[in-house]
Amino acid sequence: MVHVSVIGCGHLGSAVIRGLARSGAHEITACDVSEAALAGVSEAADQTTTDLTTAAEAEVVVLAVKPGTVGTVLDELTLSSDQTLLSFAAAVPVEFLESRTQATVVRGMPNLAAETATMACAVTPTATDQVAAILSDLGEFVEIEEAQMDIATAVNGSGPAFVFYLIKALAAAGVESGLDEAEARVLAAQTFKGAAETVLQSEESLEALIDAVSSDGGTTIEGMEVLWDSDVDTVLGDAVRAAEDRSIEISREFQHD
Repeated sequence: MVHVSVIGCGHLGSAVIRGLARSGAHEITACDVSEAALAGVSEAADQTTTDLTTAAEAEVVVLAVKPGTVGTVLDELTLSSDQTLLSFAAAVPVEFLESRTQATVVRGMPNLAAETATMACAVTPTATDQVAAILSDLGEFVEIEEAQMDIATAVNGSGPAFVFYLIKALAAAGVESGLDEAEARVLAAQTFKGAAETVLQSEESLEALIDAVSSDGGTTIEGMEVLWDSDVDTVLGDAVRAAEDRSIEISREFQHD
């Protein structure tokens, strides 16, 4: 059982703590300056603390704070070379992290689905065995070059918000035509969930999967014609690029620190 401490118990940190608790394979320490935040995860964590020294006792220390707080936290956090710092702080470069700790540094970009063990996460440079075990208990992860972390931040880090938006739009269309709001929400959300699972389990291309649902003369092909004729691809691409550009901006701030 790996001892993991999570520093920062906001939305992401809380999701990580609850996800790890679901696995039952880790000893979890939750650390935050806010007693209210700690109270929110007290049932999932083995212990809670406002003391960074206590959090630093773990084998793997997860940094789940906002980028602007990273420098302050690391200045007060003493880790040794046989520990691992897993940073989930958006856009904070590995070089910046390594300059402020003796621990092995792994930078990751997860998302809130960590809570339900369905997270998508990109890590760089490579995941240690301990980190790989932690991430596997939270969902799926891929190892990428650090130069790709800004686009990964946009795709899987910001991506859930874009998907929530699309689920909302799909459900709203159902309500407009007479479905109950709660029923439409379930149908839309479960449809996204099922479609995503199909993609993960299938070796077919996305185009082939679309074709498999879009029978000639059927209902799906009529809807797809509308999508193909629209600029939805461009709009979604613009949303991803806007998130990527913001990640690049934040990262550049640390390059001059």
